[in-house]
Amino acid sequence: MNQPYVLILYYSRHGATATMAQHMARGVETVHGIEARIRTVPAISSVCEATAPAVPDSGAVYADEADLRHCSGLLLGSPTRFGNMAAALKYFIDGSSALWASGALVGKPAAVFSSSGSLHGGQETTLLSMMLPLLHHGMLLCGLPYTEAGLTTTTGGGTPYGATHVAGSDNKRPVTDTELQLCRAQGKRVAQLALQLGVAR
Repeated sequence: MNQPYVLILYYSRHGATATMAQHMARGVETVHGIEARIRTVPAISSVCEATAPAVPDSGAVYADEADLRHCSGLLLGSPTRFGNMAAALKYFIDGSSALWASGALVGKPAAVFSSSGSLHGGQETTLLSMMLPLLHHGMLLCGLPYTEAGLTTTTGGGTPYGATHVAGSDNKRPVTDTELQLCRAQGKRVAQLALQLGVAR
């Protein structure tokens, strides 16, 4: 029997969202009986003939429908694009109508995370934009409760809607210890909920 897993599905341009995904995975793997599966999506090109290799040169491998169909929980991450999720991630989610029709994701826990260049750069609206298709899939959304002390002490990212990071205008600000701790807490929470809800099988 395959080990149940939480899918950590993200798109990252400059590496911050990828770092957050890795720490989400660390949080998931503190929970016995479930593992983390990290996947990414290819960039979108405006050139019709452009193609991407089947396996990226570095980082996580590309997600396919089966990764999403068989997950016990989902952590969805994207950098902020004008207060919305990145096109590459939306393109992947837009192709999940067969899963919606079959109800494959109904009742599974999900959470979202994001990174932006500035403190008020649309993090929360980006998180909300990622929640909408998950609600259509019937997933059970969970945020970060204020029992996580980092939410009240952070001077960077971190929201009750999901973990966030402020990368700075040059995208070089490292993910802070508080931001990373909130990522791990969010990963752990989704993993625990998957087990409690009985969808991790």
